[in-house]
Amino acid sequence: MTAQDTITRADTIKMDGADPIAHLRDRFALPEGDIYLDGNSLGALPHGVMERLEVAVKDEWGNGLIRSWNDADWYPAPQRAGTAIARILGADDDEVIVCDSISVNLFKLLVGALRMRKDRKIIVSEIGNFPTDVYINQEVADIMGCELRCVMPEEVESAIDDAGIDLALVQLTHVHYKSGRIYDMAGITKLAQDLGALVIWDLAHSAGCLPVQLNACNADFAVGCGYKYLNGGPGAPAFVFVARRHFDAMNQPLRGWHGHAEPFAFTQDYKPHPTIDQMLTGTASQLATLALEKAMEVFADVDMTVLRQKNMALGDLFIALVEQELDGMGFGLASPRDAERRGSQVSLTHENGYAIMQAVIARGVVGDFRAPDILRFGFAAPYVRYVDIWDAVAHLREVMETGEWRRPEFNEKRAVT
Repeated sequence: MTAQDTITRADTIKMDGADPIAHLRDRFALPEGDIYLDGNSLGALPHGVMERLEVAVKDEWGNGLIRSWNDADWYPAPQRAGTAIARILGADDDEVIVCDSISVNLFKLLVGALRMRKDRKIIVSEIGNFPTDVYINQEVADIMGCELRCVMPEEVESAIDDAGIDLALVQLTHVHYKSGRIYDMAGITKLAQDLGALVIWDLAHSAGCLPVQLNACNADFAVGCGYKYLNGGPGAPAFVFVARRHFDAMNQPLRGWHGHAEPFAFTQDYKPHPTIDQMLTGTASQLATLALEKAMEVFADVDMTVLRQKNMALGDLFIALVEQELDGMGFGLASPRDAERRGSQVSLTHENGYAIMQAVIARGVVGDFRAPDILRFGFAAPYVRYVDIWDAVAHLREVMETGEWRRPEFNEKRAVT
């Protein structure tokens, strides 16, 4: 197909027929008739998760009660889920653990990393980083007596250089939540480490859609989300990565009993666990952790490189169709055109973006909106089809041509956008 060819719906059906991972869609319980393009915000329900929770609630909790911490093997669930995630992040099995939220884990890592660089006082982050990351960065900077320097994405490398030997750490989100732009993890990590600094990566929009290679990049630390591309369910626990070489030096501040070297010794003096377990704080949300652990079975036999090729192709198709079908309707492209520089989403801009998104959602095409004018469309390659992209853009065109988005109910702001 050349750049001049018109893309037809039949073309996309042929693409689905040649898709080497099309079978993965059968692993999900997807609502009939919906085109779900919001896996970058909440992943779809994998088959088996509901059944796993039913067993956990009825049998293990209902009948086993407290015995199930041992008899049903509940206690090591955070470690097991962490191992499953590590395998798609290029980390060793014992370098990732599931616990808490990104916010809490980021706080732990920021304080712990700054304690490892006590003579340095500068943190570099990004203007436009996800708000939680900025809030936590600023609070930790205030607590630790450091300076937070937030700069534009294109200024990050020069800001690292400018900080020099005063640079303590860099904290960035690998794939930007609005634009989908990807940072050069290996390059930025090396740049900071060459100055003696540490780097914390937020993988919320990377884990489960990109072949992240934490150890190949010599990454120090990372946090990530369990409920987006990992499909762990609403509010699923997050994960945290600590490179094994930092286990001894890490001194995270939220010292809970599950992070103790001997939790059931119940001693009054804290002794951190010598492994990744030191990142734990309190008792895991067990049902949520079990759901995430089960959901990770989706990826057990998946080649992340093949998955990545598909989500790049889905994004390229979406951009091509937007330009073919929506020309002159006021849409702009907020994501990198180059698929290599773009995560598993494409974001459009439009001055009436909120109402337009509500109108297409009402038609069963589910994306989301981010202020002030971003329409986000996520392409979770395990279950999104090429024909879904054609149909989604067709609905967008109809919404614009008919003026459907102007209806009052689509312009009334709801609590969650």
